[in-house]
Amino acid sequence: MINRRESIQRLSILLGGALSTQVTAGLMGQVLNKGASLEVSDAQRAQLAELADVIIPDTDTPGAKAAKVEEFIIRVVRDCYEFEDQQFFYAGLEKLDADSRAAHQKGFVELDAEAKNQMVKELIKSNQPFFRQVRELTVTGYFTSEIGATKALDYVAVPGRFEGDIPLKEGQKTWALR
Repeated sequence: MINRRESIQRLSILLGGALSTQVTAGLMGQVLNKGASLEVSDAQRAQLAELADVIIPDTDTPGAKAAKVEEFIIRVVRDCYEFEDQQFFYAGLEKLDADSRAAHQKGFVELDAEAKNQMVKELIKSNQPFFRQVRELTVTGYFTSEIGATKALDYVAVPGRFEGDIPLKEGQKTWALR
């Protein structure tokens, strides 16, 4: 049976490298930040949900918004990021909203899907550190959620014997193991 440490290692491969210390701690339910935390507004919560949904939208499987990835992001940032890092994270979110208002006269949440996608493409160029951070949190939150593990991946609660080389059928999902 695969343990939590092994599943985190597999998730980091999905992300193309090692998970940050904060995200790893968040997955383990640890609290690294013993100091002050920023209060998250309803507007920030909605903006995080929309941004995560641009990163992992609904397709033939539910997207990040349906998986409530914003709740994971808020918890990990609050519990595992130092106050200054929280300020950096939410400043990136505020800048995205300000850039959206400057370009479209609307906040990010109010944009249509095409405009949101364009704003995220611009975010990748203008604030890559913030985008990488929010992408890591989104992907991790999604694939460790019930929806991500059972709808986007083939979930095996108790895997059988190890067979290292099994061909996938056309269109078959990859496996999610716990």
